[in-house]
Amino acid sequence: MRSGSPGWEPTATLCLSAVFVLSVVLLSYQSSRALHRALLERAFQVNANTIPELAAIVEVPKARLQAHDLEVFVARSSVPNAYTFGLLPPKIVVLHSVLLQWMDQDDLIFILGHEMGHVRLGHTWLNTLIGGMAGIPSSFSAAAILALAFRWWNRACEYSADRAGLLACGRPDKAISALVKLVAGGESHSAAGLERVLARIESEDDYLPGSLGELLGTHPMMIRRIGQIRRYAASPEYARMQSMMNRNLSI
Repeated sequence: MRSGSPGWEPTATLCLSAVFVLSVVLLSYQSSRALHRALLERAFQVNANTIPELAAIVEVPKARLQAHDLEVFVARSSVPNAYTFGLLPPKIVVLHSVLLQWMDQDDLIFILGHEMGHVRLGHTWLNTLIGGMAGIPSSFSAAAILALAFRWWNRACEYSADRAGLLACGRPDKAISALVKLVAGGESHSAAGLERVLARIESEDDYLPGSLGELLGTHPMMIRRIGQIRRYAASPEYARMQSMMNRNLSI
């Protein structure tokens, strides 16, 4: 029989867990600061002096979603992407420059609203923390379960952020076209190209390899995201929230 107080092990575990979480937060904060500094060196911060046309567009989703404490940057890249990061205000939204060539004003408002939705819903902070927690040493089976659970949470966040983007732009057709343009690449320059890409996306439905890939990915299949947007746009909740967004824009 072991001697000593049985309360030491739970206490030690709790203390070590607290130290781990604090370390994750501190490291994530330092990483965010470093990324912010790098952006200032290689990207353009969007404001009335640097990119006035885009700055005016940014103000629309900011007002509608009441997402004021953030900064928007444009980074030179031919890869269509947008993302957000940061633990403390101001949070950062980054647009890759190619999006400015492929997307019109309403498309960009959806993309910006999507990223601002991540900020307003707390995904940016929680994603950093939970992502760090996913690195806790554990058995293979436990690590796999944790990784899959984290992926599921990431995908749920994307659906919520899509709703925020839709509320920001107020046009389901433009929300869908923005998502299609992320996939279309160079084909997005013509309406016929967009239709071809949308047809390919819609063929993903019930496609087993795509479903298995989604299980391991951070984003849902595009056809499911489009379906969620269509259903939400037809719901009473969307009509109620859209009225609220319109009032925000007039404040």
